[in-house]
Amino acid sequence: MSAVAEITATPVAPSWTQKLAELDRSQKIKLALGIALLVVVALAGTFMTRQADWKVLYANLSDKDGGAVVAQLAQMNVPYKYSEGGGAIMVPSDRVHDLRLRLASQGLPKGSVTGFELMEGNRFGVTQFQERLNFQRGLEGELTRSIQAVAAIQSARVHLALPNQNGFFREQLKPSASVLVTLYPGRILDRAQLAGIVHLVASSVPDMNPTAVSVIDDNGKLLSATPDSAGAGGDVQQLQYVQQIEQLYSKRIIDILEPVVGRQNVKAQVTAEIDFSQTESTSELHKPNQTPDSAAVRSQQVVESGGGSAATPPTGVPGATSNQPAAQANAPINGAAPTLSAGATGTGSSTPSKKESVTNYEVDKTVKVVKGGTGAVKRLSAAVVVNYQSGPEEKGKPVNKPLTPEQLEQMTALVRDTIGFSKERGDSVNLMNTPFMAMATDNTPVPLWKQPEMLELAKSFAWPVGMVLFGLIVLMGMVRPAVKAMNAPKVEPVVPAVAGTQLDAIESETPNRPDLLPAPAADNTPVPPTKEQLRLEDARQLAKQNPIAVANIIKTWVNGEAPA
Repeated sequence: MSAVAEITATPVAPSWTQKLAELDRSQKIKLALGIALLVVVALAGTFMTRQADWKVLYANLSDKDGGAVVAQLAQMNVPYKYSEGGGAIMVPSDRVHDLRLRLASQGLPKGSVTGFELMEGNRFGVTQFQERLNFQRGLEGELTRSIQAVAAIQSARVHLALPNQNGFFREQLKPSASVLVTLYPGRILDRAQLAGIVHLVASSVPDMNPTAVSVIDDNGKLLSATPDSAGAGGDVQQLQYVQQIEQLYSKRIIDILEPVVGRQNVKAQVTAEIDFSQTESTSELHKPNQTPDSAAVRSQQVVESGGGSAATPPTGVPGATSNQPAAQANAPINGAAPTLSAGATGTGSSTPSKKESVTNYEVDKTVKVVKGGTGAVKRLSAAVVVNYQSGPEEKGKPVNKPLTPEQLEQMTALVRDTIGFSKERGDSVNLMNTPFMAMATDNTPVPLWKQPEMLELAKSFAWPVGMVLFGLIVLMGMVRPAVKAMNAPKVEPVVPAVAGTQLDAIESETPNRPDLLPAPAADNTPVPPTKEQLRLEDARQLAKQNPIAVANIIKTWVNGEAPA
């Protein structure tokens, strides 16, 4: 048996193009589709991670201001988009404040509401009527801006009626105003806010009465109260006042009984009858006549006229004695009449004196006006329910026991003092002791995967995790098999050495020997040749067909050169 040496050529590493060309058509399609899907997944992940958080730059802009802002954003190469419905312009959140400052420096948005800045651009030759009109428009704009500052109001319009005041008119017309407001969805204006808007407008215009201000919404509904609708508005306010009074008394009862019977063991309801009628009474009182010393003098008049003797011509001998006036007659009450002096005659007559005095005193008078207040409590009715109290345990279970009559009487007295019970007013208090029905509560803990926080967290990670899983499926199912097929080792053809007298050679110290022929079968059945026999037969055929090539191979082995 001659030794046979295998002749193998050193493989040359093929390029990627050669490996790709060796793949079949289905493998090439899978590889191309897998690479394309991986690229799409990578691009989508990059886009999602780099996607900016959008925030509102401006909302509720007019078409003119919105177009100007969008044009400026396009000029500044700033990405923008519109919110759903087109009500707002949105930009990346990290650039909102910067863009607002930059747009404000350029005067954007100008705003559809103009105030007193209209007065800054007056042209030469403006008439008095135009000045008054500009002032009215500016005042309307300022009031609109102030009203729009209310949180519930989305937009507003103010119309002022300012009559021209003239000193020649006997009756001057009073100014009036109308306000149209548009509210945000789901919001309303309470009475206090409406009153604030009305008084804001009335206080901004001279001589305007708050009753001359009308406020309506965008549905045409009158919101402000008028003298005709004062009763309807009062009914709503009265109902709110009654509810507040009832809640106040109920809270007082619960606060006084809860420390005694325990929390959630007492329920109370109070019904209040309130008197909202207004009464006014006027009384005038006069006291009896007082003494002159204590009475107050209002006015006093004194008329006094004096009496005397009638003048008579002088008689007698001219001289000093005759020229002297007659002496005053003094007639004593008791005694003789005085004698007349010389030259005096008794022919003169005397007249009596007169004195009149009129004194007017102040009349004592008291005028008393009493106006009764509204909201007086007419009657109170309180209903209180108290739960049974837990007693000592019996047979390992707690026992609820009713309150004793003494305890019920004490609690009833507490409730009466708490609400200010008045028997004359007709108040009533009813306290009942009964066991409360236990409310069935489901204390089963919510599973972790059903908790809202976990659901929100899962939603936030659903997209990136899904992208990663999809990429792995594409990579392992489509790309990896194709790459594995490209990198699979190729079996190079083996050139066997031909056993013969001239080409026998020893490849190594431990030459590979052909497999021994298997023992023939007992029934002389032909045995198929082994792999070594087939290789040996191929080497013989090669040596017969191309002995020169075999000789060159042997020569290279002898010289120690690597086979080509």
